Amino acid sequence: MINVSIVVYQTDETKIRNLIALLRASALIDRIFIVDNSPRSFSSPLMGADYIFNNENMGYGRAHNIAIRQTLSEQTPYHLVLNPDVTFDAVILQELMEYMEQHKDVASLMPQIYYPNGKRQHLCKLLPTPIDLLGRRFLPRWVMKKRNRRYELRDTGYKSIMNVPYLSGCFMLLRADALREVGLFDERFFLYPEDIDLTRRLHACFRTVFYPHVSIVHEYGQGSYKSVRLLCWHMANMCRYFCKWGWINDAERSTMNQRCLKENLPQ
Repeated sequence: MINVSIVVYQTDETKIRNLIALLRASALIDRIFIVDNSPRSFSSPLMGADYIFNNENMGYGRAHNIAIRQTLSEQTPYHLVLNPDVTFDAVILQELMEYMEQHKDVASLMPQIYYPNGKRQHLCKLLPTPIDLLGRRFLPRWVMKKRNRRYELRDTGYKSIMNVPYLSGCFMLLRADALREVGLFDERFFLYPEDIDLTRRLHACFRTVFYPHVSIVHEYGQGSYKSVRLLCWHMANMCRYFCKWGWINDAERSTMNQRCLKENLPQ
């Protein structure tokens, strides 16, 4: 019923083996693809997974697309995009899949997400403007506090099911038929905005849903805050994103964001 892809780059092998074992605890999982963008392959075979060694860092979305195309060719109904830094009880997959089976208009589903310390991650977001992203990165936190609260939909309380135009790529349960209609990850984005781009394309035709009744733990490294190289990649790819969708004039962004606020915020 569900294929899974996990893209890794110089990732701890033990962590990946544990994640494979976690997933294999669910009878719903068909194939698990470990797509490796590292310069060196894993030291020993991975049991219970298809290992794809690219021998180059081809980017996050392009690497996931290798596995997603396999899912589409096999007619597997669902594909789960996972980050390697997540953990959860595999029993949640049953509830998530049942929700999608009962709601055929849902193309993407994301659960509640917590830090390892139990603090909630606010990963339901509006489609970003340049101010949202640049301000979060370069301006003092107090300057962006009110705007960031709106951008992350914090006043919703994160307790109800919501239809949201931008969901995190750390855990994306995707409907294969919807991907056939709107396409896969845009491979022009090497890293970072590919989840924004895919979610908004799905959101234009379907519902992209936050489902708070089950949860996962996500370490969430925020690499671009720690590495100049990753920051440069982040900025370059966000420029590509805004060149694609519009820097200032993005009517679809305005429509989707206003609808999201109207549907989910207390009036």
